[in-house]
Amino acid sequence: MSSQTVSPAVLASRAVLSTIDLSKYDAEQSRLMDERCILVDEEDRALGAADKKTCHLMENINKGLLHRAFSAFVFRPSDGKLLLQQRATEKITFPDMWTNTCCSHPLDDFAEEKVEEEQLGVRVAASRKLEHELGIPRSQTPVDQFQYLTKIHYLAPSDGIWGEHEVDYILFLTADVDVTANLNEIRDFKYVDKAELQTMFDDSANSFTPWFKLIARDFLFGWWDELIKRKDTSGLVVAKNLAGIVDGTKVVKMV
Repeated sequence: MSSQTVSPAVLASRAVLSTIDLSKYDAEQSRLMDERCILVDEEDRALGAADKKTCHLMENINKGLLHRAFSAFVFRPSDGKLLLQQRATEKITFPDMWTNTCCSHPLDDFAEEKVEEEQLGVRVAASRKLEHELGIPRSQTPVDQFQYLTKIHYLAPSDGIWGEHEVDYILFLTADVDVTANLNEIRDFKYVDKAELQTMFDDSANSFTPWFKLIARDFLFGWWDELIKRKDTSGLVVAKNLAGIVDGTKVVKMV
């Protein structure tokens, strides 16, 4: 960020953040904008909270407002294929774009999702949102089976009004899951292998969320190779086998 930006701590103490009328957007997606994200600094230290609407307006992002998020990648144990989703047209930010299995936020609204030890808060949030967006029962996404890898700091505009500015935790999970899509959240989903995903990237008819493209460009394919390489003795891929593959103690800056 430039030297002219204001820290999230200063922003959080001021009542000058821009807002917007959501009446022209989908009613359910507008309601979800009242949920409160966890504000952080560039080292992922929690500073307070603000609603999603405030956190995702580019006018506020350009002043330095930064919040915590996660990106979950769910792989099928039998063949290592990755579950993708295409965001619904109703989404306020990045509608209709393909992305990883689930991308959202731990919320200040839930005490458990604010717990930072062992990334518990983001793991709990990931299980909650996999159920909300894809209808996957929480029993199929045990919190202790998510493998945390690292966290990235990135900034991405959506349409000029909206955008993302996040410290984003990357979580892998290998699980057989039952998907019952929430069509207000996702319009399509599919499993892909590496070659199929690359073909999707090469097709200009497809659009992808910027964080997914960043993660794929710098991390995903190498970790995916390791996931396949480290199959267990029964031939299944196991996300927990990636423990220690990367130093996840630092925020990787991609801004």
